[in-house]
Amino acid sequence: MDKIDKHIRNTVLLAMLVVVSLIVSVDLVFALAEEIADTDENYSLLNALSFILFTLPTSIYELLPFIALGGALIGLGILASNNELVIMQSAGVTVWRIVWSVLKPTLLIMLLSLLLGEFIAPPLEQMAQSNKAVQQSGNTSIGSEQGTWRRVGNEYIHINAIAPGGERLFGITRYEVGSGRNIVSSSFAESGNYVEQGESSYWQLHQIRASQFSSGSISSQQYLQEDWQVDLSPELLSVLLVEPDRQSISGLYRLAQFFESEGLDSATYFLAFWKKLLQPLATLVLVILAISFVFGPLRESTMGYRVFVALGIGLVFTIMQRVMEPASLLYGFSPLLAVLIPIFLCAALGLQLMRRVR
Repeated sequence: MDKIDKHIRNTVLLAMLVVVSLIVSVDLVFALAEEIADTDENYSLLNALSFILFTLPTSIYELLPFIALGGALIGLGILASNNELVIMQSAGVTVWRIVWSVLKPTLLIMLLSLLLGEFIAPPLEQMAQSNKAVQQSGNTSIGSEQGTWRRVGNEYIHINAIAPGGERLFGITRYEVGSGRNIVSSSFAESGNYVEQGESSYWQLHQIRASQFSSGSISSQQYLQEDWQVDLSPELLSVLLVEPDRQSISGLYRLAQFFESEGLDSATYFLAFWKKLLQPLATLVLVILAISFVFGPLRESTMGYRVFVALGIGLVFTIMQRVMEPASLLYGFSPLLAVLIPIFLCAALGLQLMRRVR
């Protein structure tokens, strides 16, 4: 039995390695083409290659559920095409015992998903995005189409670029809004450094141009240096340039709590949090669905048709996710529910097909 278990595991793992090689290769080609389009005198081809290298773990992490799906479908399909599944069942090996053998490498993929999503991909993604923003700035202030907007208290803040680690900022624009929702002051600082002093830590801004707005007049001043007391830690700022889907699970939860405490909409971050936390479960469900297709309607199908079905399942699952996620933000229902609905639908279909297996 151990030999059969090992044979199934190795076949599925090999299929997963083939799938990841093909998918990641295609993804790298498109990523390289996209980054080359962004190159200029400040952001060179070498910078673009470095960016792709640092963001590669994120790409692999996002593709892991579909890698597991394709690997299970193709690996089991090879065994089915060689009649090995029939021989195993004739020898007394139950369907659920075969399923458990396939799920063993899937559990490894699920563990890899958690490690990549929490500890490896997010810090590398933050470093890549921060380096790109700083490189594109050319050490000067850059346009407002780049960077990030945030509201803290009664200030609306735009930061052009955040250095890796979050302790140095470039191009800080601040707008202070009064009680009547009108702008009472604005300022622009070319750069800022974080000064850590325990409970009284602050940001030290450099080369500031400030304007005060009052009824019928505007007064402007310039400063070489200013201390900025604001509740924005380097840990928080280091992730602001990164999309929610590409942050760590723990970081997403902290950001959601921060925005909620500031009275801001935190649904986007809670949605990304639940999506990443439940990704291993989604991976498991997709593999079970793949197994049910191999033992069911795809038992006698060709390899090409199985690959087509794997692509179709992955596409349908992605479409369901893409529909439910914005729907939860638009209609205000639970982000957790939006993430669970596609998973439950795939699980129900997979278990129903497995019940029909003889």
